[in-house]
Amino acid sequence: MRPPPINILGVQVHPLTVDQLHEELAQLIETDAHAEVLHVNVHGMNLSADNPWLRDYLNQAEIVFCDGAGIMLGARILGQHIPERITYADWMWQLAEFAAARGYSFYFLGAKPGIARTAADRMIAHFPELKIAGVRDGYFNKDNGHPDNEAVLADINAARPNILIVGMGMPMQERWLLDNWSRIDANIALTGGAVFDYISGDLKRAPAWMTNNGLEWLGRLLIEPRRLWQRYIVGNPVFLARVIRERLHHRQA
Repeated sequence: MRPPPINILGVQVHPLTVDQLHEELAQLIETDAHAEVLHVNVHGMNLSADNPWLRDYLNQAEIVFCDGAGIMLGARILGQHIPERITYADWMWQLAEFAAARGYSFYFLGAKPGIARTAADRMIAHFPELKIAGVRDGYFNKDNGHPDNEAVLADINAARPNILIVGMGMPMQERWLLDNWSRIDANIALTGGAVFDYISGDLKRAPAWMTNNGLEWLGRLLIEPRRLWQRYIVGNPVFLARVIRERLHHRQA
C-alpha cells in the first residue's frame, strides 16, 4: 500500500523507495492509467512557493517523489521521514532496466537537438530489450495550437508510449504538461529535468563522494556556476528558512 504523503511547504511528497515507485508505475501501466508522476527538489519547492500554479499542479499529480537530499533534510526538520532520494541521473538506469524487463516503452522529449537521441542510443546499448518508441528534442514552439506543438503531440500519440519522459527543466516541463497532458496518449508522464544531458554524457556529474553524501548540489554548482549559483547559493538557505519557520509555526500552534 502506498504510504501517505508528507506535507512540505504545502507540497504533498510521497515517501517512496525506488522499488515502491516501480511497483506504483507498474500498477498504473497495467491498469491503463493516465497519470502524472512528478518529482520535487529544493529548486522545485522554491518555485512552488513563488508560483502557486506550480504548487497546485504538483498536488494534483498521482505521485510526487523526492529528488534531492535537501527535501529529505526538510522532512526531517519537520519531524517526518523520507527513505531515499530518487534522482534521475541514477534512477533512469534503474527505470530502464525495470521497463526493459516488463516490456514497457519510453518516449524521450527534451534537451538540445541530438542529446535525447544519444541518451536513447546509450540506454539501448545497455538494455537491448528496451523499447524507446520515440525521441524529440525540446526546441520547438510550445504555444498551444502552434504547428510545432501540434506535431510533437501527434508524434507522441502515434507512438503511444507507456512512459513519456519530459526533460525541459523546471518549471517549463511542468507548464507544458499542464497545458498538454489531457491530449497525450501515454500511461505515465515523468518530468526529468536534465536527465537526457546526463544519460547522453553531455553534462558531467559530480564525483560519487559528493552525490552519495548530500552534496550533489555543490557538485552541480562547481560544474555550472554561472547558471546555478542563484539556485543553490540563494535558494538553499531560502528553502531551509522556510522549513524552519514552518516547524516553529507548528510548535506554537
